[in-house]
Amino acid sequence: MTEFVMEAPNKRQQRFFAADARYVAYGGARGGGKSWAVRRKAALLALRYPGARILLVRRTLPELKENHVRPLMAELGGIAQYRENDHSFSFPNGSLIKLGFCASESDVLQYQGQEYDFLFIDEATQLTEYQFMWIASCCRGVNEIPKRIYLTCNPGGVGHAWVKRLFIDCDYRPGERAEDYVFIPAKAGDNAALREKDPGYLAWLDSLPDGQREAWRDGDWDAFLGQYFSEFRHDIHVVEPFVIPKGWRRYVSMDYGLDMCAVLWIAVAPNGRNYVYKEIHRKDLTISDAAAEILRVNNGEEIYEFLAPPDLWSRQRETGRTTAEIFSEAGLFLTKTSNNRTAGWLAVKEELKLRTWEDSRKAPRLQIFANCRHLIKNLPLLRHDERDPTDCATEPHEITHAPDALRGFCIYRTSAAVGEKTHSYVFSAERSRTTAAAQIGYGQKQHTI
Repeated sequence: MTEFVMEAPNKRQQRFFAADARYVAYGGARGGGKSWAVRRKAALLALRYPGARILLVRRTLPELKENHVRPLMAELGGIAQYRENDHSFSFPNGSLIKLGFCASESDVLQYQGQEYDFLFIDEATQLTEYQFMWIASCCRGVNEIPKRIYLTCNPGGVGHAWVKRLFIDCDYRPGERAEDYVFIPAKAGDNAALREKDPGYLAWLDSLPDGQREAWRDGDWDAFLGQYFSEFRHDIHVVEPFVIPKGWRRYVSMDYGLDMCAVLWIAVAPNGRNYVYKEIHRKDLTISDAAAEILRVNNGEEIYEFLAPPDLWSRQRETGRTTAEIFSEAGLFLTKTSNNRTAGWLAVKEELKLRTWEDSRKAPRLQIFANCRHLIKNLPLLRHDERDPTDCATEPHEITHAPDALRGFCIYRTSAAVGEKTHSYVFSAERSRTTAAAQIGYGQKQHTI
């Protein structure tokens, strides 16, 4: 058998080879030598553990062939036998490296019932969390071989949010253990071969526009290709909480659904600057429970308007009633905002951009209190819609709720024509808005623009 010869890895690749956590992610910048590390690590594991079953996945078949099949045929020549029909390499010791793709969510079904000791997912941010969970479920077995999942990743892509949650933010859900996750950052400058043989590529990375340069060259997870709100910077738009002065006008803006109730409290300073100062982000709340939770968190504050999207005024086929009517029964009288998504997102962009104020400071018109963690986390994750670049992508859906609530506020503030009061009532017609507001004890200003 031909001897397996491997070039010396750089320091970060060495850390990748040595990592033994259940989930190991290696990545960040482009050109960091990630694909090379994946192929070498897979080969080393196949040689180290006789009978090991290894799966290496890339999003599409052409990418798989270009980045792994052809290089592995050269690197494993005389060491492992390649079979074209199932894209696999068989080793004399019984180990197997299978190469697969997962271009769409339906492609996960081809892995149903399969078991592997080691999984490699190259460019994991190109897969949805659903695809990742399906493929990850294949990493199991009752033999003595350890079970590990290795990922490489760059900022951006449909999977940016779940990779960032697990490996950058370390925001774990119940059942996810911190000790199971390791992230090894990679930068283009780590790749000695790239520096020597293609220095022009590094120079090209330096020339990229702001945001894209930080993502591709430095592996900045708060800036990535396709990011809708490239204006967002944590150090600029996030501020420590302070006591909101009594004279500032306050709004509540919501995005309600049973899958998530996202509510933002926003205060407007006399100079026109806006501060998001508290939030609700909870799922599985019925309408009446959501209203009760909003009133509880509001804690008697005088709110100028409770804003909600137009879909809350759609009549339910089963009952003939609207969500807005049920909210009003529970004590919340809502104002309809616009459903113009493009105008709304552009209004958010206007709020985020830096401008010079009367005191000559450069600051945005919108800032977010540090305790509003869901809005802070999800707003920079939104991507351009591939079919309509002026709109935000609606997937992953779970990150859109708090930003949608912010969009409702921003479009309301910038488009007076759509700010018409459209309360729904189940009370007697003689009951006035002002009286209704007074009776629930919240004194909100009732008016029509």
